[in-house]
Amino acid sequence: MAENGSHSGAVTLDYAIPPEDLREHLSVFYEFRADVPVFEDTDKADFAQFRFLFSGSGTYRFADGHEQRAPAIQIVGATTGPTHVRVEGPVHMFGVGILPAGWPTLLDFEASLLVNRVIDATELFGNALNGVADAMLAASTIEKKVEIGSALTRQLMARGNSAAFDFTRIVDDWLESSPSPHIDDLVIATGLSRRQVERRCNAYYGSPPKQLARKYRALRATIALARGDAEATTLLTEGFYDQSHFIREIKAFTGITPTTITDDLPTLVALTLKRTELRDLSPRITKV
Repeated sequence: MAENGSHSGAVTLDYAIPPEDLREHLSVFYEFRADVPVFEDTDKADFAQFRFLFSGSGTYRFADGHEQRAPAIQIVGATTGPTHVRVEGPVHMFGVGILPAGWPTLLDFEASLLVNRVIDATELFGNALNGVADAMLAASTIEKKVEIGSALTRQLMARGNSAAFDFTRIVDDWLESSPSPHIDDLVIATGLSRRQVERRCNAYYGSPPKQLARKYRALRATIALARGDAEATTLLTEGFYDQSHFIREIKAFTGITPTTITDDLPTLVALTLKRTELRDLSPRITKV
């Protein structure tokens, strides 16, 4: 069911929550359109994504400087910083975020291997995806596209992974527990060794615990600023050493400064932050 959308002139982004049985695998479905000759913007760090680019041709420039063409059907790995996007339009895309618990049920390699990279999904799942893309494009509503995307996800999920679900629930709770959670607390909560915890975080999230904590602290602060829920002076006390550290961390994961967030939020960041208003998202960390 579509629950939210955002519009900025010729650019629109509409969201829909996955069916209940997929909510621990997927974050939110979305349909993006930009009726412009060229769409160019920067997006914040995010989850991995499964995307169908129906029209438009473009490139990603990731936080580490690596640049790649965007395949028509693509898996984008988790990103650790701002990603610059340039697409020759008009642009029409449908996609869904892949949660850490969903990664090992869909893909048979570690998430860290695709961080800040994109791959042609047909190389992983075969050319039958082209038929799925045709069906999605022909679907008249986002709800119908979600039905097709959900059916595809269930088909591609090769296995359940209860160990991944159990582990990611603990990590998500750990990330929510404090602006700067201690890794020792995560080790105790999981009952694993520190090395095992880091390996599993790399496998499911694409990053080690310390980087995850920094990423989600910065993204939560960005959301609070963008929504007017907190002032920068208040957020400075939530895990940041001083104002310079606060500004550096926000910029490292979003590409923009706190002042820009409050005064002139870029289109793509503004649109993607709208998903934080969706109801019934699970797990809670999905809202960043």
